[in-house]
Amino acid sequence: MPISRPNVAQILEIAKELGMNFSEEKATEFLALMQPNFDAYDLVDALPDNVPPVKYPRTPGYRPGPGENKYGAWYYKSTVKGAAQGKLAGKKVVLKDNVSLAGVPMMNGASTLEGFIPVADATIVTRMLDAGATIMGKAVCEHFCLSGGSHTSDPGPVHNPHKMGYSAGGSSSGSAALVAAGEVDMAIGGDQGGSIRIPSSFCGTYGMKPTHGLVPYTGVMPIESTIDHTGPITGTVKDNALLLEVLAGADGLDPRQYAPKVAAYTEALDKGVKGLKIGILKEAFVVPGTQPDVTEKVMAGAERFRSLGATVEEVSIPEHPMTAAVWAPIGLEGLTAQMMLGNGMGFNWKGYYDVALIDAHSAWRQRADDLSDTLKISMLVGQYGLKHYRGRYYAKAQNLARVMKAAYDAAFAKYDLLLSPTLPMKATPLPAPGCTLTDYISRAFEMIGTTSQFDVTGHPAMSMPCGMSDGLPIGLMLIGKDYDESTIYRAAAAFEASGDWKTF
Repeated sequence: MPISRPNVAQILEIAKELGMNFSEEKATEFLALMQPNFDAYDLVDALPDNVPPVKYPRTPGYRPGPGENKYGAWYYKSTVKGAAQGKLAGKKVVLKDNVSLAGVPMMNGASTLEGFIPVADATIVTRMLDAGATIMGKAVCEHFCLSGGSHTSDPGPVHNPHKMGYSAGGSSSGSAALVAAGEVDMAIGGDQGGSIRIPSSFCGTYGMKPTHGLVPYTGVMPIESTIDHTGPITGTVKDNALLLEVLAGADGLDPRQYAPKVAAYTEALDKGVKGLKIGILKEAFVVPGTQPDVTEKVMAGAERFRSLGATVEEVSIPEHPMTAAVWAPIGLEGLTAQMMLGNGMGFNWKGYYDVALIDAHSAWRQRADDLSDTLKISMLVGQYGLKHYRGRYYAKAQNLARVMKAAYDAAFAKYDLLLSPTLPMKATPLPAPGCTLTDYISRAFEMIGTTSQFDVTGHPAMSMPCGMSDGLPIGLMLIGKDYDESTIYRAAAAFEASGDWKTF
């Protein structure tokens, strides 16, 4: 149907918003001259959208009640069976609820998006189904993915399977919890500040943030294109490598992908660590709030790598804490511009735009008070930077990101891998209902100072469990060169094979 045409009063209003001032007579003349452009809009409106086809049947599913949702980790259950054969045949997979599964509701943790139903599958969904996976539904994630704690999702808090009442980590909270609980074999997570690795550390799973652009983000709701990552969360190293083999590679629709280099990751699993050089990242152990038992277990993990034949020594990268600071303007101004003001998609890139998501998500403006406090504080900082400083700090941070990346790359000239704590702490108690704003925000962001660096630089980084303390897992992070996920898997597999991590 034809688009609605503006009237003269609307033209004058738009002009004023743009800082223009002219007469009603001139506005009338402008309006007449604008009509051919609106005719073009009518033609675009009349054409069918170019949406990827849906290959596998499914039903909308249902939202499980407490009786089958012990940890609050499920958003929707809907079984989608993939191909009869393939690398993932027999594997049960759950999707973070920012991943589009056609015909099944997607809330992304936020009441303002509740009721939205995607019309197409994300690229990674199609790839998993083609490889024989069975998708079991959608896992709860934090409110528009803006929390490292698991207490901000509008469906409700997600509990840690190792200790009820404790955080499962975020923002891929339900994904890690369901894997740790043994309810699925594999999960998809997302990572802009650590959101694959944080819940993996808290829950004791293997969580890989791949090299930026290795896995297509098409069909996953963006936060900020330059730090958007999606990847696997699993209970074993082998499953993680196997899933990444299926996920990785260009799809021709994602601007984050620039000639990604894929590999047969499972072929690295039995090579051992002899000959590998691992650098213990000194600055990662002095983050405020670091718990002594975390340091102890991670350093013991480093010693285990040494006993397995790797060369392990300390390395200093002074830029490490500064890289976390560089994340702030990119993450906060970027998410405000793309995810919120840009209605989830933003502008100025070629690829697949989810038009229905744009329509649905744009309604947040009428319900902004319903946004989580974690998103509100992020937007307040981001909008301040955009309005008062014209985005100059976003721009400068992107320039500095290249400097920071070069500092890690210089270390990789000597070391095959870097090693650090995934997080400075174990899982914390979930904030009580009605807690103070300070508690709510602090529990959401206190841990990202050790993970956000590698969203900025794009290096692959994987959290792996290295021990328990007080009944809770502790995560060790391995960081690799761009597109060298194989070496991370090689080391992680050797570590995993050396014993039961729960006893380390």
